[in-house]
This record gives sequence, C-alpha cells and structure tokens, in this order.
Amino acid sequence: MRWRGRFVSAARYAVFYEVDVRSFSDSNGDGIGDLAGLTSRLGYLKDLGIDAIWLMPIMPTAFKDSGYDVSDYRNIDTAYGDLAAFDAFVAAAHQRGMRVMLDLVLNHTSSEHAWVRRHRMDVRASAQSILLSSLLSGAT
Repeated sequence: MRWRGRFVSAARYAVFYEVDVRSFSDSNGDGIGDLAGLTSRLGYLKDLGIDAIWLMPIMPTAFKDSGYDVSDYRNIDTAYGDLAAFDAFVAAAHQRGMRVMLDLVLNHTSSEHAWVRRHRMDVRASAQSILLSSLLSGAT
C-alpha cells in the first residue's frame, strides 16, 4: 500500500494491527516481549498484509492501568528496550512500507508524572496551565 497524502486518507484503506509489545515477542528470554522481538517479526506481519502497527503504551509506567498510566511520554519503558530500539523498530517498519502509531491517552497520565507532581506542589496552578507550560518548555 502506498502512503500518499494525509494519513487519514491512507488509513481508510489500511490494515492496522494492534500490538501489546509486552506479550508479542521476547528477544532476550526474560519473559516480556520487547521492541527487538517485535522488530524481528516485522517480515511476518508484512506477509500477513499488515499496513500499520498500532502499539499499546510502551512508555515508562507503574502498570496500574494496563500501561496507560504513563510517567514519561518522551521515553521507552526499559522492559521493552530504549529509544534506540524504538528508532530501529520504526526504521525497519518504514523500510517495509508499514506505518507506526502509538497509543497515547493523555488523561491516563500517571500520578508519578512530573506534570502531576508539579501540580501537587503548586495547588494554585491549574492542571491545564502546568501541562501547557511543561509542553512548551520541553519538560517531560
């Protein structure tokens, strides 16, 4: 499938495959699936006709909400690898003409996230103002 124009147009006809990395493919034998394991299986997924991979949360989490309680939106949970492993996965997917989509639910942010901790320290500030200032300043 060719990905031209806007993503929404291409997605209308694409075959998406949602992946829980934790249970998909373990490359290092620790019993937890990881990005390297997923990367090693991209050929298989492409052969199945998959056009796009939708990853469940892979960011650091306390795992109180099935991984959706993210504590750092700019990093990868060490159980799955690191940013280099994620970059390698995305590059390998793109080489096969596959797209990658991350599941991101901001209203499930962990109570351990810097945004929430900062809000607890400054009860006068609104959560929205803290979120916006964090995003604009580049803070995690």
